[in-house]
Amino acid sequence: MSEKNFEDYHLSEEIRRALDVLKYDNPTEVQKEVIPKALENQDLVVKSQTGSGKTASFAIPICEMMEWEEKKPQTLILTPTRELAVQVREDVTNIGRFKRIKAMAVYGKEPFAKQKEELKQKTHVVVGTPGRTMDHIERGTLELDKIKYLIIDEADEMLNMGFIDEVEAIINDLPEDRVTMVFSATLPKDVENLCHQYMKNPIHIEIAATGVTTNTIEHAVIEVKDEGKISLLKDVTVVENPESCIIFCRTKENVDNVYTELAKANYSCERLHGGLEQEDRFGVMDGFKMGNFRYLVATDVAARGIDIDNVTLIINYDVPMEKESYVHRTGRTGRAGNKGKAITFATPFEGKFLKAIERYIGFEIPAMDAPTQDEVTSRKAEFEEKLSGRRVVRNNKTARINKDITKLHFSGGKKKKLRAVDFVGTISNIPGVSAEDIGIITIQDNLSYVDILNGKGSLVLQAMEHTTVKGKKLKVSKALK
Repeated sequence: MSEKNFEDYHLSEEIRRALDVLKYDNPTEVQKEVIPKALENQDLVVKSQTGSGKTASFAIPICEMMEWEEKKPQTLILTPTRELAVQVREDVTNIGRFKRIKAMAVYGKEPFAKQKEELKQKTHVVVGTPGRTMDHIERGTLELDKIKYLIIDEADEMLNMGFIDEVEAIINDLPEDRVTMVFSATLPKDVENLCHQYMKNPIHIEIAATGVTTNTIEHAVIEVKDEGKISLLKDVTVVENPESCIIFCRTKENVDNVYTELAKANYSCERLHGGLEQEDRFGVMDGFKMGNFRYLVATDVAARGIDIDNVTLIINYDVPMEKESYVHRTGRTGRAGNKGKAITFATPFEGKFLKAIERYIGFEIPAMDAPTQDEVTSRKAEFEEKLSGRRVVRNNKTARINKDITKLHFSGGKKKKLRAVDFVGTISNIPGVSAEDIGIITIQDNLSYVDILNGKGSLVLQAMEHTTVKGKKLKVSKALK
């Protein structure tokens, strides 16, 4: 079957509309293989690199198959890191936006009570890290009896991070008659065993990796002594003058040093590593997505869960110790059909790591000379001009799908006996507004949020200032978030 576009999957109108807005034009290789089989409720084991479009390959069928009326969660997605959980939640929300699919993320370092409250709302999809998911299951705040789909994302990383026991414990608590899908960039023995133990005749799908790593990404390596790295970094960034760039370091200390040096030289930059508070990490990620700064200095923790379509340059300031990390890091560029470049700085003693990476990716990384002083001098003016300008983000999916959506805040909730149907009934009676224009509704004890779609927010806001809901006069305003 050679599906050329998403029309061929007979998806519902709401999902197709979201895919149009998100500019998902043609399915990627992994999407062509996974979507039709997932829609047939097959268990799948998918070996596919990062950046190949795998999140959408499960998010599209999941959103299609969720029953909107069901209050309890129907899908559980496990991810190894908080960043990835948030990214996947965002992708599911965007794809399910017009079908009003409610997805939420549960992870550590965020108040348990806040997540518990949110889980009391109608929630279709829960994305979580294993520890916090287990926590919610044990405390009875995450109900599993309606779970039809389990997705384990980045299974190899779950293994590396020692989560496999928790993952097994979670699987054992789930209904037997579910569909299970496992996604992994590599398939170590333990992951294979896990699949055979807990899956029903899984179909194996393997997407060849070479296309991802070579066709859209130009790879190069420059040999350098440790003490020459910072000045080489400055020279390379001047000559390459990227639209946006991620600089990967092996340790938090290196991230801090590189960040300090670049900030002193007036680079528009931020840093990201595991030592930062979770809120700061999300803040930096969001800032990078929105184009607030051009250079991000990061450890490998950030290589997963960064889905930004126009990172034009990746610099491996340190050669990664794990060969898989090279693929994850460089997979941050050359995404969504764009061209990208990955330059690795290698000190003489890192040769053996480099050789292991080359064996793993199946090609030799071409050597490149450090930029000459003449090249640096001739590009300096152009570089400085770009340094002072703001980065243009052409492709922020979430901003695109939210463009015509207004979130309204109402001053009443469960304590006033208000339900979602009350809001739908009242709002769809406004002239020019129908139930199709109402998105996700969240009702808390003393307040409610209603998403208004299709650019009709101000119309509804105006009308609701003089309208009661279930006979109650509520204050209404645009929500701040």
